Amino acid sequence: ECRLAPLALELLDSIDEETVDFEPNYDNTTQQPTVLPARFPNLLVNGSQGIAVGMATKIPPHNLAEVIDATQHL
Repeated sequence: ECRLAPLALELLDSIDEETVDFEPNYDNTTQQPTVLPARFPNLLVNGSQGIAVGMATKIPPHNLAEVIDATQHL
């Protein structure tokens, strides 16, 4: 988990440049972003698995370097 700290900070690097909207948190004591900006496709890197009503998904995690290379190739 600690190895991801520099990467997590990169995700939030431009959060203070008004790139996303903010809203009050649950008890109205602070503001939180409505969405988190992403500098790389988190869904592909982390993967996902779950079952919903009549639907299921299973996206395997992918290598970060390969995802970045493929994204730049697009």
